[in-house]
Amino acid sequence: MNAMKTEKPINHPTIVSREEWQHARDQLLVKEKAATHAKDALAAERRRLPMVRIEKDYVFDSPDGKASLLDLFEGRRQLIIYHFMFAPDVDGWPSAGCPGCSMVIDHIGPLAHVHARDTSFAVVSRAPLANLEGYKKRMGWKVPWYSSDRTSFNEDFGVTTPEGETFGLSVFLRMGDDVFQTYFTTDRALEALDANFTLLDWTALGRQEDWEDSPEGWPQSEPYVWWRRHDQY
Repeated sequence: MNAMKTEKPINHPTIVSREEWQHARDQLLVKEKAATHAKDALAAERRRLPMVRIEKDYVFDSPDGKASLLDLFEGRRQLIIYHFMFAPDVDGWPSAGCPGCSMVIDHIGPLAHVHARDTSFAVVSRAPLANLEGYKKRMGWKVPWYSSDRTSFNEDFGVTTPEGETFGLSVFLRMGDDVFQTYFTTDRALEALDANFTLLDWTALGRQEDWEDSPEGWPQSEPYVWWRRHDQY
């Protein structure tokens, strides 16, 4: 018989009555609503950003052959591109992409809801198409994924630099056959795509990473070390 696993004791929230809990919850709700309104105001400002015309004719590799940036719109007015880190290492092109980017794409479900607002979504990476297709099959993803191999697309959009590879999200608007970039973001702004973090932020223990402002004795580890591809947990 296996011995029962003994959990390491940790601190926990103070135990109070339902009335005391409701009072504390109501106080926090005021701040949550203020944060939501601030987010709405930021989105309104984002919609008023100027835009820049894309002058280069980028050609991507896709399962259906060559594709232009205009083709990635699939006839819709707007296009969101996630710049997925899939770069060569000392041994050449790996068979698997970035675990963090993989966690993000795990959260991209059916795109019908985005399409309903005349917007397309696609993933672009430097790796050759064969590597992308193999990894996409392994992960069970359905999102459109294009290779920017042998183009300057990643460099031009700042996600491949002499310092290395990074990730990001670019947004484009189409006016006829003219394409304009309206937005770019990276780093923690992209946590909005990752429901894991939202779900964990709603819990008492949070993400359990050591950068968080948590009470003394909460379980914590370094960031990133617990991240895995979903078939490696």
